[in-house]
Amino acid sequence: MKKVLIISYYWPPSGGSGVQRWVKFAKYLPAEGWKPVVYTPSNPELFAVDKSLLKEIPGEVEVIKRKIVEPYALYRKLFGGNALGSSAGTEVNPISGRQKNFKRKLSLFIRGNFFIPDPRCLWVRPSVRFLKRYLEKHPVDVIVSTGPPHSMHLIGLKLSKKTGLPWVADFRDPWTKMFYFKHLELTKWSEKRHRALERKVLDGATTVVAVSPKVREDFQAMTSTPVELITNGYDESDYREAFVADENFNVTHTGLFAADGNPETFWKVLADKCSQDRVFNEALRIRLVGKTDAEIVDSIRSAGLGEKLMNFGYKDHLMAVREQRNATVLLLPLRQEPEYEAVLPGKLFEYLASRRPILGIGQPDSAMAAIVAETHAGKVFDWDDADAIRIYVDECWDQFKSDTLSDNEEDISRFDRKTLTKTYVKLLEGML
Repeated sequence: MKKVLIISYYWPPSGGSGVQRWVKFAKYLPAEGWKPVVYTPSNPELFAVDKSLLKEIPGEVEVIKRKIVEPYALYRKLFGGNALGSSAGTEVNPISGRQKNFKRKLSLFIRGNFFIPDPRCLWVRPSVRFLKRYLEKHPVDVIVSTGPPHSMHLIGLKLSKKTGLPWVADFRDPWTKMFYFKHLELTKWSEKRHRALERKVLDGATTVVAVSPKVREDFQAMTSTPVELITNGYDESDYREAFVADENFNVTHTGLFAADGNPETFWKVLADKCSQDRVFNEALRIRLVGKTDAEIVDSIRSAGLGEKLMNFGYKDHLMAVREQRNATVLLLPLRQEPEYEAVLPGKLFEYLASRRPILGIGQPDSAMAAIVAETHAGKVFDWDDADAIRIYVDECWDQFKSDTLSDNEEDISRFDRKTLTKTYVKLLEGML
């Protein structure tokens, strides 16, 4: 059996979207003749915990854990709250948050300029030393680094140079074109350093992998290294439960819900309909499953929908899947950042697998909107297009009342994790 070394900061029991891509690849790689060897920190910063993901990992997977030194504990002592100076539970993404006080700006300045490319940079040198010795006794065929954090790519770059092994730089998100990059309070020198490291990784990799067409295009314009597209996806085995209808009209959102993705016009449309339709008012439930920014909750309550809100907080992945499957309508807002036009949120593919109608909000010409349209999974509206949003909500409500709001039967198998793993295997074998 061939072996692939996977360098990943995120691994169970860490939860959240960052861990699932390679947990699922590792789950299905052994069936394709590849043994995953995962290198990950033993003491990472746990932003979410999901022990259920441990059950996804087959016995063939070897996991190597080494201690990492991170500055986050010091950050908390200096600034309070989480690593960027906000109080726990108030902001989902404090880097691009709207609280721009002195403490926030100072913490962002330190994070962006003293820890390049990210606060895991202190792990690069000790990891390269350890892995080089490890691989001398336990050889592998290919190296894969997955980021962000992009320090994982620097480990892959240096290790590939020292061993001569082929290396895939797998980007779950962009680097300098990531939406929060512009919020890092970078000096000109630091920004130049980020861009130089990004170019080194792109040029040094044997192959680069991106998860959306636009990101692939952007990377390919920067390097002569082949850039392949392998999107995120869904695991069919997670979606075996049948849809269970109830008497409520459930508008459901799962995963991270940040303030810069707050669909205020949508809340107003729901509030207006509640005031005009007594039956809708009684049936509406807004179900939030995952880490939700306090500003989102405040906005829902300000719209007069507080009694409709069911804020469950972070739940394990299978619970989130169950909520997706039992939704009436799935809410999928993009962040109000121009860079997000290129992003394909990981939850998009799981929403597709749930087969429930998707109500997307964001750029109508975004990568997400294209897939929603191709798969006939729902509709995507501009942030302030109240009239179009209202029409779609009315359509879904009318179908809900007449029990004709059916599952989408479009073929989405190209996004199945097993299919995507086979695609990845072809890439890996082509590098040998």
